[in-house]
Amino acid sequence: MRIGIIGAGLSGLATAFYLRRLAPQTELVVYEADARAGGTMRTHVVGGMRFEAGANGFLTNKPDCLQLVRDCGLGERLLPAADAMRTRYVYHDRLHRLPASPGDFLASGLLTWPEKLRALCEPFVSAAPAERDETVREFGDRRLGAAVSRIFLDALCIGIYGASPDQLSMRAAFPLVAALEREHGSLLKGMLARRRTAGPRGVLTSLHGGLGELSARLAETAGVEWRWSTTVRNVDRASEGLVVSDDSGPTSFDRVIVCTPAYAAVDLLRDLDRELSQLLAEIEYTPIAVVGLGYRAVQSAAVPATPRHDGFGVLTTSASRTPILGVVWESSVFPGRAPPGQRCVRVMIGGQRNPELVEQADAGLVATARAGLRQVLGEDPDPETVFVQRWPRGIPCYGRGHLARIAAIDARLAQWPRLHLNGNAYRGVAMNDCVRNSRELAARLAAATTGEGT
Repeated sequence: MRIGIIGAGLSGLATAFYLRRLAPQTELVVYEADARAGGTMRTHVVGGMRFEAGANGFLTNKPDCLQLVRDCGLGERLLPAADAMRTRYVYHDRLHRLPASPGDFLASGLLTWPEKLRALCEPFVSAAPAERDETVREFGDRRLGAAVSRIFLDALCIGIYGASPDQLSMRAAFPLVAALEREHGSLLKGMLARRRTAGPRGVLTSLHGGLGELSARLAETAGVEWRWSTTVRNVDRASEGLVVSDDSGPTSFDRVIVCTPAYAAVDLLRDLDRELSQLLAEIEYTPIAVVGLGYRAVQSAAVPATPRHDGFGVLTTSASRTPILGVVWESSVFPGRAPPGQRCVRVMIGGQRNPELVEQADAGLVATARAGLRQVLGEDPDPETVFVQRWPRGIPCYGRGHLARIAAIDARLAQWPRLHLNGNAYRGVAMNDCVRNSRELAARLAAATTGEGT
């Protein structure tokens, strides 16, 4: 069997890796528009400091990424986050430490006492009809009160999706939380029930060389024919199977897996299935810019040198009117991201809150990052090292109707059993989701190889 994979981000790399392990006789060809693999999973070394262009790690509360790292021989390179990452902050009217326990919640100045009492009434709130596709804000307002939505849920949605709660579907963006209400009738009751049976929440984990180390190893060990720096024109039907046309011409495959972002798949599949292409075009993406700042002097709030500013970082709320979405204290989270005696941070800008800010030139993004640090932390020391990465369409936005749209996409794909879509636009944006979906797809295709012959 000959399989073509379009796109070598995490989903494409993991699919190829597991296909090679599960169906070693399969001929694999991977198309990548860039000159290297990884997509947004890249690590840049600037001025002796490591900056992630995208995600800075994965959680070990699910086994998928952890197993992939070990499967590809990088187990000894795993780097768990420092204990400091458990301390997190949110900037609303001022800087607050995020509550980590019920006692912290009651003592927090983020909510008034009436607002806290409203949140504590959550177990007595009736569940919504199962068919209702609520936004995260609607869900939070109903179960916990508007104050919790505009502070806690606002910061949570910004930190994961770069979007505000009223732009995300609760069932699609946070399916496990939605399931607590569906299965237990209450978030509190559900969390208490799962705490009795569930394991640890997991630890944020990376590799000593950054996540780019994982991209490079997967590309090296995939055992595929690479088509680097090539533009795939389209995917079309053939007498048997499908044809992928790129800069070098058409190539026939028994099966094709499209692992590009949904917006890139729109043009690839328009000639094959216009209705499928239109459905993919409806998936929105959130723009994000990442600004990395490195410092040699560590005595400042921006580069945590005191316990109050040590920890994972800060998320901001929409009501705070800050020009940044948040700050991650990279060298506090992962030792080795900066040389000894130095510190580095990453500042997130844009999102669906301020998408126009992503369009700024590098100097403008750096100025915006520093203005945000001044407002949130009260200081803005001059950085010695600067890194800028913008993603005009960075994170898929699972808006209202997302699950219905995915069902419609699946229905169209049923008309093309030799075509597969895989990536973070469909069933989870987290790294663990991408790896799990890729491994499961590889297992299905390996089983199909046995039935169809090679």
